[in-house]
Amino acid sequence: MNHKHRATLHSLFAHPISSNINDKMVHAVIEGLGGEITQSSHGHAVIKLNGQTHGFHATHTTLSKDQVVELRKFLEAVGVDPVRDYPL
Repeated sequence: MNHKHRATLHSLFAHPISSNINDKMVHAVIEGLGGEITQSSHGHAVIKLNGQTHGFHATHTTLSKDQVVELRKFLEAVGVDPVRDYPL
């Protein structure tokens, strides 16, 4: 995982919640963590990471604050800790 990916991962967990995180960078972070993202019908993206699967509403620009919170909860549930595992 390169520095940009680490910075994006840390911004997903930052307080206050960021609302200008690029969805393409999030895709790169998920893939850098060993996950897969597939586009399903009806504008949804399915993320598979560490044996767990979750569906999200697909965006084509930046993530909303609600999407950031949902993604953060999923990453925490699969055991991702950016401070411990991916320090800047």
